[in-house]
Amino acid sequence: MSCFSPRPAPLVQPVAFEALLAAAAVDAHAMLEVLLPQPGGAAARLHEAMRYSALGPGKAFRAFLVLASADLCGAERAHALRVAAAVEALHAYSLTHDDLPAMDDSALRRGRATAHLAFDEATAILAGDALLTLAFEILADAATHPSGETRAALVLGLAQASGAAGMVGGQMIDLLGEEQQLTLPDITHLHALKTGALITFSCTAGALLGKVDTAHHDALRLYGDALGLLFQITDDLLDAEGDAATLGKPAGADAEAGKATFVSLLGVQGARARATMVAATARKALGIFGAEADGLRAATGFLLERRR
Repeated sequence: MSCFSPRPAPLVQPVAFEALLAAAAVDAHAMLEVLLPQPGGAAARLHEAMRYSALGPGKAFRAFLVLASADLCGAERAHALRVAAAVEALHAYSLTHDDLPAMDDSALRRGRATAHLAFDEATAILAGDALLTLAFEILADAATHPSGETRAALVLGLAQASGAAGMVGGQMIDLLGEEQQLTLPDITHLHALKTGALITFSCTAGALLGKVDTAHHDALRLYGDALGLLFQITDDLLDAEGDAATLGKPAGADAEAGKATFVSLLGVQGARARATMVAATARKALGIFGAEADGLRAATGFLLERRR
């Protein structure tokens, strides 16, 4: 089965894309609100911390990618919303743990106190653990898709994207990078794991839900790989040029820690040029979908122009 035939559609303008992104955030968070445990009983503090981490302000960019790819591939919206919620839960876990004193030791996330300061360090660790396991509970539930094979593929894909061969492995390399000089290939590989793997999964989740053919699945994978790299390059630019008030998190942290970044290795102009090239690669990967993929194409422009 392939994705439905493309039909002529206007290119998505930046303002329209931001509306798409905001709508995806509302829908994904509404689903997550239902799936998260309600505070109560002896573990009420844990539940509150989970909700604080997962339902706070944020763009829900990965949730948008899940929903957009699912729409593109003709998947059921109800199924896609559950996968989007699972990805948001897992992403919230990663941020909660990333902010801990043993990691980045951050005080600010999305414009407010990080979870370990809003609650305490132990509670933040447990909230992250619970959000991680909730993500897989959501994917494994029959409500996510009637096919057990599809649910298993989703579980496997998210596990690979988030574990030692993906996000967690990238975080380890990132920590070690504070003690050694990383090259451009090194940081490209690092961020393909730490940042890119979950973005790529988010892009291919719709292909799994829609059970599309290999060519369409591979196109979304190639798009996701490029988009993940683009996300990190622009993130490095923001860290170098932004401020905490705009970003909602500390700025200049990478330089302070002595980490190699795309900006430190390429310079600001070189990093911008690399971002433009990678964005073109991402857009080209979507050619097989025609105009139906304009929403995903517009995501590249959003990343190139983002200021937070």
